[in-house]
Amino acid sequence: MAATGNAEETQLQEMEEEAGMEREMDSDEEEGMGIENSDDEEDDSSEDDKENEAEIQRLEEQLSINAFDYNCHVDLIKLLRQEGELPPLRKARQKMSELFPLTEEIWLDWLKDEIRLTEEEQNREKVYELFEMAVKDYICPEIWLEYAQYSIGGMGLPGGMEKVRSIFERALTAVGLHMTKGATLWEAYREFENVILATVQPPPGIVPTCEQQELLNAQLERIHTLFRRQLAIPLMDMEGTYAEYEEWSDQGVSDTVSQKYKRALQQMEKSKPYEETLMAAEPPKLAEYQTYIDYEQKEGDPARIQIIFERALAENCLVPDMWAKYTKYLDRQLKIKDLVLSSHDRAVRNCPWTMGLWKNYLLALERHGADHHTISDVFEKALNAGFIQATDYVNIWEAYLDYLRRRVDFSKGESTLTLESSRELEELRAAFTRSLDYMKQDVEERFSESGDPSCTIMQVWAKIEALHCKNIQKARELWDSIMTKGNAKFANMWLEYYNLERSYGDALHCRKALHRAVQCTSDYPEHVCEVLLTFERVEGSLEDWDAAVQKTETRLNRVNEQRAKSLSQVAEKEAHLVRQEEEKTEQRRRAKADKKNQKKGQKGSRPGEKRKAEDEDNENEWGETSEQPPKRHRGEGNQGSFRGGGAEEYMETESGLFGRRAPPCRRQEPPGAKRGQQMAPATVRKTQEDNPEQRKDDCSVFISNLAFSMEDPEKRLKELFEPCGPVQSVRPVYAAKGFRGYCYVQFEGKTSVPEALKMDRREVDGRPMFVSPCVDKNKNPDFKVFKYNTNLEKHKIFISGLPFSCTREQLEELCKDQGTIKDIRLVTNRSGKPKGLAYVEFEDEAQASQAVLKLDGTVLQEHTLSVAISNPPRRNAADKPDFSRPMGAMMPRAMVYGSRGKGRTQLSLIPRSLHRQTGSESKAENGTAPKPTGGASGDAGFEAQAKPMSNSDFAKMLLRK
Repeated sequence: MAATGNAEETQLQEMEEEAGMEREMDSDEEEGMGIENSDDEEDDSSEDDKENEAEIQRLEEQLSINAFDYNCHVDLIKLLRQEGELPPLRKARQKMSELFPLTEEIWLDWLKDEIRLTEEEQNREKVYELFEMAVKDYICPEIWLEYAQYSIGGMGLPGGMEKVRSIFERALTAVGLHMTKGATLWEAYREFENVILATVQPPPGIVPTCEQQELLNAQLERIHTLFRRQLAIPLMDMEGTYAEYEEWSDQGVSDTVSQKYKRALQQMEKSKPYEETLMAAEPPKLAEYQTYIDYEQKEGDPARIQIIFERALAENCLVPDMWAKYTKYLDRQLKIKDLVLSSHDRAVRNCPWTMGLWKNYLLALERHGADHHTISDVFEKALNAGFIQATDYVNIWEAYLDYLRRRVDFSKGESTLTLESSRELEELRAAFTRSLDYMKQDVEERFSESGDPSCTIMQVWAKIEALHCKNIQKARELWDSIMTKGNAKFANMWLEYYNLERSYGDALHCRKALHRAVQCTSDYPEHVCEVLLTFERVEGSLEDWDAAVQKTETRLNRVNEQRAKSLSQVAEKEAHLVRQEEEKTEQRRRAKADKKNQKKGQKGSRPGEKRKAEDEDNENEWGETSEQPPKRHRGEGNQGSFRGGGAEEYMETESGLFGRRAPPCRRQEPPGAKRGQQMAPATVRKTQEDNPEQRKDDCSVFISNLAFSMEDPEKRLKELFEPCGPVQSVRPVYAAKGFRGYCYVQFEGKTSVPEALKMDRREVDGRPMFVSPCVDKNKNPDFKVFKYNTNLEKHKIFISGLPFSCTREQLEELCKDQGTIKDIRLVTNRSGKPKGLAYVEFEDEAQASQAVLKLDGTVLQEHTLSVAISNPPRRNAADKPDFSRPMGAMMPRAMVYGSRGKGRTQLSLIPRSLHRQTGSESKAENGTAPKPTGGASGDAGFEAQAKPMSNSDFAKMLLRK
């Protein structure tokens, strides 16, 4: 083998020399032609070098500020590898490996670089050390295979053969059960042994000696053993291995091997669907891996359970829940010290922000008898891990303090403690003091809260001093400190202190504690008073009882007075707010009426102004048909009198805001009575269909934000909502110009409404369709349909600065490496165009926090993204309009403002009866028109309209149904 390796090296050297000679000849030929080009290339390369150096310096400075920036480490390693600077590259890789487990790609690049640069034998040990570090991070078959192949190169050294076989055996133990990639290592191991077999076999025609025959038999047995071991393990494509063994073995396959092979084959067939599901699934494959793990746990093979956990973690190394499940299984089932502790170490290196993993690590170290120095070092690393909540620091301190308390032997009391136990007790007290200082200085400075408002750490310390150390005075001092931190107003805190005194103190201090509790408690004073009276019944004298009764009565009377005063203040405040709201409403109403009266005066001062006879005489601003009969134009007969106006055509409108029918809007009548007669039956039929008595709001939904250009909306929406349930009717809302973009869909049953609401914001004709419940706003003015949360959502992130072309798939590809994505919502406007904003919901808070750390500031399509935890601003119903309804339904049509702030129509909002002149004659288009002759009732209606109206009468007329 060594000779073969030397021959290959010699051949490679000759090939390199030939390639070098060819390059020199090519460079001589091009020397005269490429002088200018070479100068340009040198300038470009020098500029690139300067840019790379500046970027390297920037990354190094950033890492000096935040050493846990994972992406910074990766970028720095890439740049240094491009520059070819080996010492800084080694240093950068070593720093990163100390903080994080490296991925398979980073390790393979590092190993290949070191192997390429290491040619001397004395440096092979350094590469071996590097391989040992690599195989500890993750279970990667490729790294183990590279390790074994590299070790074959040192087979000629002393002990080289045994080292190669040892590495192969370790590789098989680690990844030999990998159902899809384990066969590669088995085959490499067999190939290596076959090569050794070829060197042991004597040449043809030569009889081997006894020693040679023993070596040959031993080598054959090794290969037989490898075949038998592999065939007993369920691996993919194991049928081919069995066929190869049959062909290789001169003696055939034994029955024992065949039986084991069949059992393994059956096991492989059971696991094959899970493997196929994994191959077909897209990353991160958490659900698929969890299903596979559950199956293996039911089967109960610890080795197979371990390998499937390792495979899942190799692809989901930043999922704390997966690490927690794996370490929990190891702690409770395998209990192998090296395996358990290494897994806990890898868990906290992958997810250092997760407090629960650090806590479990400390417990595992204590459980397996780790020395105190090791546990303390792990705890110090946990404090520097950068938890995302203040309570996490409280919990990790509690876990460490519990460990220190268990180290002290309190069985004989503090006075008889040994010297070692005394040191441990002093260390425990020093740790309690340090924890309080740490929470006050570091945690409060970072989170603006201590994370321990109930002072649980101090409570535990006080109990230890009272119970184990018999130092009740120290416990009282601690409780005095607890009460001064804002806990004196809580009854449960005083009762905790009372119970401590009751158990380890005396009756005098119990009485003092209860008297102070009665004086200070503000949440449940009645309960504290009852405890005091109960205590005096058992312990106190008559004087003590009288004092307790007097104190409790005085306190409860004062509390009742304060409560009554608070209730009256609240009532007065609410009444004041109601009065203010009423005054504001009255002011707005008066301002609106004054404005309309002003407009009426302006229009009345324009003599000779022409008006359209049909549009303005027969129709007011709300689309209502006037009670006054239409005027007759010159050349018309009596066919257009008031009595004949009931058959005229009109188009109906509805309002989703006020929950009532809007009055009919009359179209401009086309010339000719025949056309009007043809349209009359359709109008009557439409009116009958829209009978308000037949409508049921609880069986209906309100549809808005539809395109005005939608053709046949009734048919289209019926087809769209039929999957939700039987549709009884579809009522589109029309205006004079056509479809208004919203309608009502009424189902035959109430059960169809929830299914229809699920279609909210579905895209229809390029716009999001809004689906909301059909609710009468007069009866339910506070009803809201805004379905998204307006509070802090720790499991959801908010992304801004997205390019408008960003799709849901691109955003999912960007965020999938940070954890399990439950939902993605791209924010759009009413027309369906993106706003460059999005919400991404993860499975838990840790994944969302990790996504913020990793994605904030990243660049997507030349757009820098801003990522934060979702915390939408609160929606104030008093200040903001209800965006769950279309703007057209929030005000009369003439008040809907367009893009320039003016109304879309110039029609006046003041009814005709208010700005007409009250004379006996009215202006027609070509002179003075006589009074309509419609009978007594018609004259009475005309006179009623001509009568001046007050502001209240005007408001009643506008708001009447």
